[in-house]
Amino acid sequence: MLQLSGIAIDATSVGGLETCIQLPGLKLALDIGRCPRSAVLQDTVLITHGHMDHIGGVCYHAATRGLMGLTPPTYVIGPENEAAFKALFNAYRRLDRSRLAHELIVVGPGERIPLRNNHFAVPFRSIHRVPCQGYSVWSSKKKLKAEYQGLSGHEIRDLRVAGKEITDTLEYPVLSFTGDSLIEVLEKEEVVRKSKVLVMEVTFVDDRVSVEQCRSKGHIHLDEVVERAELFENESILFTHFSARYSAKQIIAALDEKLPPGLRERVTPLVHSH
Repeated sequence: MLQLSGIAIDATSVGGLETCIQLPGLKLALDIGRCPRSAVLQDTVLITHGHMDHIGGVCYHAATRGLMGLTPPTYVIGPENEAAFKALFNAYRRLDRSRLAHELIVVGPGERIPLRNNHFAVPFRSIHRVPCQGYSVWSSKKKLKAEYQGLSGHEIRDLRVAGKEITDTLEYPVLSFTGDSLIEVLEKEEVVRKSKVLVMEVTFVDDRVSVEQCRSKGHIHLDEVVERAELFENESILFTHFSARYSAKQIIAALDEKLPPGLRERVTPLVHSH
């Protein structure tokens, strides 16, 4: 379990094999991969796109939650994948002879998805070989208006009884997950640059795969990150989805060699499966 800027993250991600980013504090998963055992406990899954390494375990997730007597999960997908997603579940219902109960929410970029603990998610458009949307997780908190700070509890109560609006709503992005994308998502989406924590794929890290070859696959190359190092305003960054051709040692060496110190010190590579 990682702790990045105060956020607990349970993640697994290897390019082409499996990606599942869990936020246990919100009972939330971003993509489901092959459904790691711990992911069964996550109530809501935000799905970026339809590639097997990101969505392959979704029916297993629903079935296992049903077997364990847990509440039906909620799945969030983009409108481009609604029909195929429903067809997938209908096929498994016929095979499994079970209901595979779940709630499906279909939303596109800019729409809000309520989460627990005063959080909500908002999709944004990622740029991949198939329709893909990333997600930002936002915190929403009430804060006493500046003009009322310093008042006693009785005075604040009286204002509330009198019908005064005494608080402001503060909303800020605590985490963004790009899913699979070209590097342009960093340039086009302000929330990606400014989220407290950024989870972003960096599939290739050296010249065994060129930047051009990487882009043709709809992925991000480390060299493209280096060229845009000044754009990252995030407090913590988790790089994921490294190709299985690399060892953990090779990935870390490439990051150490290529990233400028101001960015490298904020980057954590997800390499425990390499």
